[in-house]
Amino acid sequence: MMNGYLALLLTLAILVGMILGLLVVSHFLGPRRPNLVKGEPYECGIIPVGDARGRFPIRFIVIALLFLVFDVEVAFLIPWAVVLEELRVPGLVEMGVFILILLVGFAYAWGKGGFQWE
Repeated sequence: MMNGYLALLLTLAILVGMILGLLVVSHFLGPRRPNLVKGEPYECGIIPVGDARGRFPIRFIVIALLFLVFDVEVAFLIPWAVVLEELRVPGLVEMGVFILILLVGFAYAWGKGGFQWE
């Protein structure tokens, strides 16, 4: 029984040794030419201006949450559709109530302008 653990421990020791060895070798052999341009963050070719911790409008968060709610709705509809034949009429009624509740939420969000992108 100990042979299995010994092989695992030996493999782990070899792995840690290789990682440490590669880190030490790259530290001593790697080129070091620091300058200001290399120290700046790179953002898709756009020169960074201003603070990186800018505030996002709440509209982004609201739309993301609405997407998640309706994505979860689809995640519940797929397994329900697979077993619909076994659930019969009560399962159909329950899913109808579920979809009705989600449609009420959708209509409310639409009425409040939750889907308007400005």
